[in-house]
Amino acid sequence: MNWISEVVRPRIKTLFKRETPENLWIKCPDSGQMVFHKDVEANGYVIPGSEHHMRVTAPERLRLTFDEGKWLDVALPEVAIDPLKFRDEKRYVDRLKDARAKTGAQDAFKVGYGRVKGLPMTIAAQDFHFMGGSLGMAAGEAFIKGAETALEKKTPYVVFAASGGARMQEGILSLMQLPRTTVAIRRLRAAGLPYFVVLTNPTTGGVTASYAMLGDIHIAEPGALIGFAGPRVIEQTIREKLPDGFQRSEYLKDHGMVDMVVHRRDLPETLSRLGRLLMKQPAGEAGKAAPALPPQPVAEAV
Repeated sequence: MNWISEVVRPRIKTLFKRETPENLWIKCPDSGQMVFHKDVEANGYVIPGSEHHMRVTAPERLRLTFDEGKWLDVALPEVAIDPLKFRDEKRYVDRLKDARAKTGAQDAFKVGYGRVKGLPMTIAAQDFHFMGGSLGMAAGEAFIKGAETALEKKTPYVVFAASGGARMQEGILSLMQLPRTTVAIRRLRAAGLPYFVVLTNPTTGGVTASYAMLGDIHIAEPGALIGFAGPRVIEQTIREKLPDGFQRSEYLKDHGMVDMVVHRRDLPETLSRLGRLLMKQPAGEAGKAAPALPPQPVAEAV
C-alpha cells in the first residue's frame, strides 16, 4: 500500500472540496435549459424564457398571492389518522409520517386569510408535494373550514387546486369528501359570496369531479394538466390519438371548460378585480375592510 497516494492525497482533496447545493440549478421541463434557482424564485417559480410554471408549496402559494406575503393562518380541524388501518407496500401511518417530514405540513391543504390587492380574501392552497395533493378527510375538513372562514369574514373564497385525486388509503371516507365540499360551496353561493378556483398543474381525479369544477369562475395557470383521467388512460380506452395539448389549460379554455388562463404574476390582480366585481365593491373601499396582518413564516418551495 502506498501511504502517500492512498491516504494523504484523498484527505487533502477532502479538505479543499466545496459542496455544491443540489438545488442550485433547475432544469426547465419544456426547453431543457438550466436556470439559476434564485432567478426562478425571483420570478415566482416561473422559468424565465420558456414561462414554464413550476409547482410550488402551499405556503409559497399564499406568499405569492397575499399582499406583501402576509396572512393569518386559519387553524384546521384534526381528523382520525388511518381510520381503515390501511396497508399496501407500507403502512398508511408511515406514509403520512414521511410526507409530513418531507413537507413540514400536516396534510395537503393550507388556509389563510388576508388581503389581495387590498381586498379581504380567504385562500385555500392545495400542496401536490404532500402525497400528490390527494383528497382525504384532513383535506376535506380544511376545505370546509376555509369555506366557513369566508362565510364568517364575508370574503371571496379562492382555492388553488393541485391534486392527483382522492386518497386511496382512506377509501370511501375519501370519496365522501366530494359531496361534503359540494355542500360547503352551496352555502357560499346561498350567502352570495364568490367562489374562485385556480387550476394548477396537475388537477385530476376526484378533485376535478368535485370542488375544482364548481367555481363561479375557473382560472388556470398556463400549461396546467386538467382532467379526470389522464391522457394515456383515455388513449388506451378509446384507442385513438388525442389532439395536441389535450387537457392542457389553453386547450380547455378554447373548448369552454376554463374561463381564463392567467400567468402566475397576474393572479393577485385578476382575483382582486373579479372579487370586487362580484362583491360589487369599489376599488377604494377594499383596503378598509381588513386589519393589518403580521408576517407569516413561508416554507421554501421544492
